[in-house]
Amino acid sequence: MKIAVTAKGTDMNAAVDPRFGRAAYILIVDTETQEIEVLDNADNVQAFKGAGIQAAASVCDKGADVLLTGFCGPNAYKTLSAAGVQVANDAAGTVAEAIKAYQDGKLSPADGANVEGHW
Repeated sequence: MKIAVTAKGTDMNAAVDPRFGRAAYILIVDTETQEIEVLDNADNVQAFKGAGIQAAASVCDKGADVLLTGFCGPNAYKTLSAAGVQVANDAAGTVAEAIKAYQDGKLSPADGANVEGHW
């Protein structure tokens, strides 16, 4: 399974970035091989609009099965959902802690966005 996690840094000990579209990085973690691919999200951090949709497209292109983040807006959620990517909001702690919480059933897939657009 590939799990995408918004992060403030580039490794498993980095803090989860609560923002999805404007997160500093998005880590794609393959839970079977433990390989980590780091997506530098710098282009979206300062985007005037569309950051969530662009970040969602990147996550989908990398084949993620689920996204762990703090907050996901409606346009990003719709994009991810249409591609079959589940979204678990309210992730916190480090990337490793968020993944463990998801695997332990403490983070459940959301049924919609948990913040208005342009957050």
